Amino acid sequence: MLVLLPPSEGKAPSGSGAALKPAGLSLPELGAAREAVLDELVTLCAGDADKAAEVLGLSAGLRGELAKNAELRTAGTRPAGQIYTGVLYDALDLATLDPAARRRASRSLLVFSGLWGAVRIGDRIPSYRCSMGVKLPGVGALGTHWRRAMADVLPAVADRGLVLDLRSAAYAAAWKPAGEVAERTATVRVLQSKVVRGVEKRTVVSHFNKATKGRIVRDLLTAGAAPRDPRELVDALHALGHTVEATAPTRPGTPWALDVIVTEL
Repeated sequence: MLVLLPPSEGKAPSGSGAALKPAGLSLPELGAAREAVLDELVTLCAGDADKAAEVLGLSAGLRGELAKNAELRTAGTRPAGQIYTGVLYDALDLATLDPAARRRASRSLLVFSGLWGAVRIGDRIPSYRCSMGVKLPGVGALGTHWRRAMADVLPAVADRGLVLDLRSAAYAAAWKPAGEVAERTATVRVLQSKVVRGVEKRTVVSHFNKATKGRIVRDLLTAGAAPRDPRELVDALHALGHTVEATAPTRPGTPWALDVIVTEL
């Protein structure tokens, strides 16, 4: 099983580990694409602060992120699973997984990133600020940059098993499973169910969405579940107590769509 995750907007401090070693990151085939973004981001943020803030879409209160980006090559690092924070990662709570579940997480979780393309949770990276929606003056739109780089890399990473895609739209644009990979991919939408005057109403709620996705991944890792395709994933989630409604692909080369229904956080 390969689980595709978005990063978090906010991140933990870089830590005191050794400086970044780009060649040591997972998916080394992305190395040249990473270096291109890293070089431009460091140069941009070490220069004109107004221009850098405009390119990165930073408010006045976030200007401190520029200095952090300017020092990416020399800053301390820590595992990506500790850098990413926020609602999804709080619910996933990697630090409290038992050893077997942590090993499964290291093998199966892949976090997408505007700066790195995608990293494993054990990859040591510094804290940074660079969303997938950024358009750098030289590299261009990061979604397009990474889509080209990942086209030949991610199908092999997906291998022959289930792909559980929990990314937000901006990060999903960096790689879209196609062909037979798409047919064993499941995308997830979280809906909150409320009964109003005797009628059920379902709505998409951001906070429920992120927290529920984190809990789903944690439950699968903790249980040692190993679904091989979307049908087995639905069965596994039902067994773990989740309410799931699945829609099979209506045409070849498209993913399954799963709705996870929640009533309270």
